[in-house]
Order: sequence, then structure tokens, then C-alpha cells
Amino acid sequence: MSVRIEQYAMIGDCETAALVSHQGSIDWLCWPHFASPACFAALMGTEDNGYWSIAPENPVPGRRRYLDHTLVLETLFETPDGLVAVVDFMPVRQRNSHLVRIVRGLSGSVPMKMRLALRFEYGRTVPWVTRTENGALRAIAGPDMVVFRSTEEHRGENLQTFSEFTIKKGETATFVLTYGLSYEDLPETIDADKALRETVSYWQDWTARANLVGEYADAVERSLITLKALTYQHTGGIVGAPTTSLPERLGGERNWDYRYCWLRDATSSLLALMNAGYFEEACAWRDWLLRAAAGSPDQVQIMYGIRGERQLIEWEVNWLRGYEDSRPVRIGNAAFSQLQLDVYGEVADALLHGYLGGIPVSATALGLQEALTDHLVTIWEQADHGIWEVRGEPQNFTYSKVMAWVAFDRALKIAKKFGLRGDLTRWRETRDQIHRYICDNCFDRELGSFTQNPGSKELDASLLLMPLVDFCR
Repeated sequence: MSVRIEQYAMIGDCETAALVSHQGSIDWLCWPHFASPACFAALMGTEDNGYWSIAPENPVPGRRRYLDHTLVLETLFETPDGLVAVVDFMPVRQRNSHLVRIVRGLSGSVPMKMRLALRFEYGRTVPWVTRTENGALRAIAGPDMVVFRSTEEHRGENLQTFSEFTIKKGETATFVLTYGLSYEDLPETIDADKALRETVSYWQDWTARANLVGEYADAVERSLITLKALTYQHTGGIVGAPTTSLPERLGGERNWDYRYCWLRDATSSLLALMNAGYFEEACAWRDWLLRAAAGSPDQVQIMYGIRGERQLIEWEVNWLRGYEDSRPVRIGNAAFSQLQLDVYGEVADALLHGYLGGIPVSATALGLQEALTDHLVTIWEQADHGIWEVRGEPQNFTYSKVMAWVAFDRALKIAKKFGLRGDLTRWRETRDQIHRYICDNCFDRELGSFTQNPGSKELDASLLLMPLVDFCR
């Protein structure tokens, strides 16, 4: 791929998300949900691995913006022949998931080209494509079905679908992809213009609920829209990202799958939502957490799937070359089985902030927290893999111990204010013991700083959070 990641914009329907380049190409989409196999995977490979492009016949980079207060993307292509807009969006709360592209002529007469290459199973599987009685294309591979409908004529060529058309000022062309299950009836047609109005209304109604003030209100709103778009609406789980295997360093191997829900994201996600007035989303996340973490406290994981899945087995997609040749491309995340002590503190902190913000206290939530806190008493001294999810031997990370302290501190606060029951004396003694351990063993007087591990000279950026979690009071 020649398009850099910063030249993509995201659209989504609160079930999955697509990445659209400034050249008008959708190069990443997992259907029907965030963790599904991608049917457009050019981002991680080549055009042979699936993409959907709509752009002027003579390509030019587009200027982009989101329609005010929405996740509806508009790309403007200015050519010697005229000006054209491509509007991309995914309607929210539909029976089927749709990806809609509307082309509008704003001036002149612009020759356009549409190219569609569906490739299921992360760019490997070419679907069987047939034309229906009403002229739609039906693409099937195993359980997956995608239906393509358009106002423009199109043809098949070299296992792709092409359409050449000219858009004049005042004219509109529409293209719609719809996901369905191959063993069910053909999904119903949608009205693209009506879907656009409803999608704009959905996002504008949602953003209107935010309590935002100050010079950065627009930036905060855009961040909140992104957070909402990364929420799986059926469960309340929030994914770390809609993509997998974007490298930490180009050409490197630290390429992980982030289409899952990390418990440590709890505090920042809940605080962001609640501070802006979105308690419904915060409650949905809390309920997702209770379902996902339910069970024996010694089996709590650091991450889960969007529906609470526990088995996130990691494997490599050897037919994709990786973003800018950064191999391997990984699906799943082996870190799900790691011990990371900090998540106990992050969950406890999130629950406290939630209760203080008005999320209803439930017996289920209190029972889970009591069990987790009792379990942490027995394991806090263990080495773990830490916030950095190291793939080597476990270590004694200072940050992990700090967040273990947070877990007991917040549990005691919840006990005092909201009735959490447990062995409070033991919890208080353990909290104070951890605090002494960190101050005595993890601070380097020569450096004047806490360090990554007891007795080490390594600094750790995660420890900048220590004042924010009130450890240094």
C-alpha cells in the first residue's frame, strides 16, 4: 500500500468500522463486527486482498471533513473537469449492516471510476458472484454474503466489479454494500438518501447530549464520537481499535490485534463518557464488564472479545505482507492469558468513578469486586507481564504494584460510601504494605524518580500516572 495510515478516516455503525483513504478507497473492513475476518484487507496487503474505490478517473487526493457533529465522511475531489463529493457512511441500528457511498456533482462534469474487489477471510477468499433478478450483485463465500446495489451500470472483470460514469453538477450516484448471512434471504434494499438523513440525525442527536464547553469542545466531541463508534452497541464493549497489526515500528514485529476490549481502558473510557454526560454508555460498559469477568476470580483476564469471549487465540495471516511490509499480521492476541496485576486497580478505579458519577450500585458488581479484591490479596506479590504486555519472563513492575495499591484503596472507599463488604482490615493492611514496598524498593534517590522495577535504573512512562491515581498524596 502507498497510502499512509494518517491519510485514512474512519466510518462505522457501532458494530464495525471501515477505513477510507484520502484517495477514496476503503481498504479495511471487518464484517459483520469488529473482530470478524476482513473482507477489505488492502491496508494489510495489496489491492488483491480487497478494496472498494470510488474516485475521479484521473486520481487526485481529496480534501476531507466529517459533516458537523457526525461520523459521516465527505471527500471533495477537485479536478480540471469539475468538483465532486463522495459521501461515505454506515447507518446505525439497521437490521443488516450497510456501507453507503453517495457521489454528488458540485460543478462541471467529472468522469468517475468505481472499482470493487471483495475478498473474504482477510483477503484470501474470492467470493462467488451472481446477478439477481433486480440487477444487484450477490457475493457469497461460506457463511458470508455481501450484496452490491448501485444506480450506475457495472460489469465484472478479472474477479472485480467496475463502473465508469460521469457525474455532472446537480447529479447523484449511489452505491450500497449490505452484509448478510449466505443462508438467509437477500437483505432488503435501503434508500440511500433516507439512510443519510437518519445517520446524520442519529449522530447529531447523540452529540447534542454532550456537556462540552471551552475552546477544545470540538476536539473533545470528535474524540467522543470515535469512542462511541468503537463501542459494540449490542453489549457495550469498547474495542481498542478497529484494526489489527499496525506496527509499533515500520518493519518491526510488534504488530498486535487490537480489536478487543481491555479492562485497563475502563477508567479513561468511563471518565470520558461520564464527564460528557453519557451515563447510558458508561452503564452499558459496566454491565459488559460484569458479564465478561463473571466466574472464578483467578480466571479474570486482562482483555475479552466484544461479546465477552475469552479465547482470543493468536495466529498469523501468512498471505498478507503487512502494513508497509511489517510482518507478521496477527489475528487474536496471546496477551489474553497473561497475568497483569494493574487491571485490578483500573477496574476498581473505574467502578468507584462510576458510582460517584451516578451509575447504580448493584449487588452483582459489589460481589464481583469483593471476590477480585480478596483474590488480589493472595497474588499481588507475584511477578507479572505488566501494562507493556511483555512476551518474556514475568517481572515485578512498579506500575503493577501501584495499581494493586489502587485496587485496595478504591475498594475501601467503595466499602465506606456504597456498602461493599469484605475483610476490610486485611484490605487496609495490604494496601499499606504495598505502599511501603513501593516507596522502599522502587524509588531511586540518585535519579530522583520511581523506576520500572525494584532496584532498576529504567524509567517507565506509565509511572507518570502515579499522581493521577492519588498514590503520591
